[in-house]
Amino acid sequence: MLSINDVEILIQNDESRTVEFKKTTGELKDAMRSVCAFLNSNGGMLLFGVSPKPLKIVGQTVSDNTKREIAQALSSIEPVPDVIVEYVDVPDSKKQVIVIQCEPWVNGKKPYVCCGRPYYRVESTTRIMPQTLYENRLKGSDPQKFAWENQLAADFTINDLDEEMIRGVVRAGVSSGRLPATAMNDAIESILQRWHLTEDGRLYNSAVALFAKDIKNYSQLTMRMACFKGKDKMVFLDNKLAEGNIYRLFSESMDFLFKHLNLNGVVIREKRVEQLDVPAEALREALINALCHRSYDDYRDTISLAIYADRVEISNPGQLPYPLTVENINLPHESKPRNLKIAQVLYKTSYLESWGTGIQRMRDACVTQGNTPPKIILREDRVIVVFERNGNLVSKLKNVTENGQLNGQLNGQSNGQLNNNQIIENQLNNDVDNQSNGQLNGQLNGQLNGQLNESQKETLEYIRTHEGCNTTMISNGLGKPFRTIDKHIQFMIDTKIIERRGSKKTGGYYVV
Repeated sequence: MLSINDVEILIQNDESRTVEFKKTTGELKDAMRSVCAFLNSNGGMLLFGVSPKPLKIVGQTVSDNTKREIAQALSSIEPVPDVIVEYVDVPDSKKQVIVIQCEPWVNGKKPYVCCGRPYYRVESTTRIMPQTLYENRLKGSDPQKFAWENQLAADFTINDLDEEMIRGVVRAGVSSGRLPATAMNDAIESILQRWHLTEDGRLYNSAVALFAKDIKNYSQLTMRMACFKGKDKMVFLDNKLAEGNIYRLFSESMDFLFKHLNLNGVVIREKRVEQLDVPAEALREALINALCHRSYDDYRDTISLAIYADRVEISNPGQLPYPLTVENINLPHESKPRNLKIAQVLYKTSYLESWGTGIQRMRDACVTQGNTPPKIILREDRVIVVFERNGNLVSKLKNVTENGQLNGQLNGQSNGQLNNNQIIENQLNNDVDNQSNGQLNGQLNGQLNGQLNESQKETLEYIRTHEGCNTTMISNGLGKPFRTIDKHIQFMIDTKIIERRGSKKTGGYYVV
């Protein structure tokens, strides 16, 4: 409970962002706008019975009718405000000071309106809230209701979707165990309905983003890609604007990275090991996260992929979801996808590996290869992931010897711990052992003159373990350029190692 002494202390500092004075309840209409503003800002107190000029406690006579008028005035604010109304006696008088105390607005709360208009505080003044701020808070109060992915796509029908791509990612989901085998035989309409991408046969934006053959006027489904000569944007080496659904953008962006990043390799125990100077697994994770979690509301904004001489930057529109910050994002956390439907489909089709672990997977991939962990930067309304390119990758790979010993230990290393090169060595040794001295599982029946190279072997093994997969699935699954996989497939078809079965749209590759 406030006392008159508390009121006297309040009026010593004049009006502010959290305090406002009114002489009488005759100013109720204007006062309610200020109450609304307090509720949408840092909270505050509005006092009746205090003269603003000069600052003086004058009090006011309070009757039952006065209290009813205040209650009626508060009903003009929506949603129903949680405020405290106190009546403080003025000494040596039958008058009182009326104090309305307002709690501060918190993230995720619906913004308040007074008589249909939202207000907020700017210093000691009450102003109409900007439309952009109001809309952002409204969307934040019920993210799924207002999400772009949940809005109906006016100009698209099921015929505008890429059926071959849908079948392909369903096969990937079945192969990974995230979808039942029966999904292979489902009608396209049933698949979309089960993934909640349609409503009464009409498509949501999420369906368009995932599977549209032609993006039409959906400029959000584009990606700017550039490669620069130096460490700034002064000289271009390559510049490209890709457009298409999420799966196509992912495939084209990975191709762009393989085209422009350095591919380093050494031969270890008769096995050639090749690595990009930024781990492909980390880049893949960052791109999928950008495509999955970006804000699609602004049709003028796109994801950007920039390759510099010393780093790679992947930037997407939007902010980190509350309560994630740059400071705590590296700690274990629950996944809070902005686009829940898109995230669910990417997970079920094995593109999104595991919810809430993307940042850690990027860090692990970088540390394993000897790269610096990625940096997360917030700049205006964008989230930027920065990977440093590893100029010493070849020498680090060469330090891995056949007998598992390292040339040079890290000083001060704890007993029982592995440094980055040892982790690489263990992984390489496992890979070599799993290849059974470089021979493929199963004989090629004398059809090849010589052996497949390592990249072709990986492609063949992927087809063996993912029967019915198509070229796009293999490219994305192995993190290799589409054109490279396409050449491998054509070679293996010509040499009768694999064959294509099924129609052009729904068929895939099988080992003969």
